[in-house]
Amino acid sequence: MRSTINHLVQLQELTLIRDEQRSIRGAAADLGGLNDSIDSMAGSLDPAVKVVRDRLYKKDHIVMAPMNDGSCSVCGMKLAIAVVQAVKLCRTLVTCPSCARILYDPDGAKWVGERPKRSSGEHKSGVARFSAPELMVPELKATTPEAAIAELAGTLQQGHFVDDAAKLVEAAMARENTVPTGVGNGLAFPHVRGVEGGGLSLAFGTSRKGIKWGGADAKPVHFVFFSTIPTAVSMFYLRLLAGLTESFLKEPNRKAALEAKDSQTLWKALAKATRFTVK
Repeated sequence: MRSTINHLVQLQELTLIRDEQRSIRGAAADLGGLNDSIDSMAGSLDPAVKVVRDRLYKKDHIVMAPMNDGSCSVCGMKLAIAVVQAVKLCRTLVTCPSCARILYDPDGAKWVGERPKRSSGEHKSGVARFSAPELMVPELKATTPEAAIAELAGTLQQGHFVDDAAKLVEAAMARENTVPTGVGNGLAFPHVRGVEGGGLSLAFGTSRKGIKWGGADAKPVHFVFFSTIPTAVSMFYLRLLAGLTESFLKEPNRKAALEAKDSQTLWKALAKATRFTVK
């Protein structure tokens, strides 16, 4: 059963990658290769499992729900001890009693949840809801995608957002090897889905020289947005992706970010650039 669960998780990731590509490139994007891979993986499922997966897929592309701290990460349902044990044993397909999604026990970096406390009167909006000045890296030292991801993952661990930067890098590079996250125009959006127990987090780095990334075009990447995404907010991430892309196609926003010499200045440039596009 564990191999079936892994197969379903990979199938869901491919489906969400296709959703991301449509969000960035529009409905006319050529996604034939992805569609073929998704159809092939879905077709190779055990018939009984496929029936369950297809029924859930018709309602929502989030079919698989990681279990976190004894709860379903998607709907938040607190699970009975017997259900938690069954998910951990992974001998049968176990579904959430509330949302009916297929539950699994993830293995990866965990949300730490030790972010600095804010005053009760402070209200955060826009990009400040999931990022912070300490997650800004002006002028990345990296010359490769893996090194850039490692730098940004390190800021997330140092800021007590996640517990293991190395696991983030491993998962992000697995995603890059499926479909590179360079979207053209000098932008890249590496990310790791399934970091549960907290909210979406965003680290942002710039590179004046540029990093050869792969993806939509052969041009160097100058703006790297690295996100950790709880499964439940995967659809919101598509809106964030579109908003950041819209913001950083504008030359004044690109110029301000590249000219930032420190994290506070880069943070101000990001906040200003996204004030109308990230809600």
